[in-house]
Amino acid sequence: MEHSFKFNVSHAKDANWDGGLRAFFEYRDLGLKEATAGRAVAHVIRAVPGSHAQPQLHHHEVELQLVYILKGWAKFHYEGVGEVMLTAGSFVQQPPGIKHIEIDHSDDVEILEIVLPADFKTVND
Repeated sequence: MEHSFKFNVSHAKDANWDGGLRAFFEYRDLGLKEATAGRAVAHVIRAVPGSHAQPQLHHHEVELQLVYILKGWAKFHYEGVGEVMLTAGSFVQQPPGIKHIEIDHSDDVEILEIVLPADFKTVND
């Protein structure tokens, strides 16, 4: 099967951390968007030191959204589910369009997020 995927590797020692969707987080792009011709995006998200969550109900227009907590903890509220505490090793598959709020997180939280497609829309509800 022929596809347009490219080989990609991203090393922590070479990481660039940038702003992104939320001002209280920094984002490390893992290069998946370019490697998959825009089919998917993967990034590690970490807390900006001394910054706190600014809860905003929202949803994402996606096909798939996976969240894995690498370090620390984060607390979310999901519509129809309730409050969910995620700790290191926790995994969530957020159904497309589910409304949610990031309530709080630890200062050392690190999150791996994978989303399809790479360019997706976030809607504040």
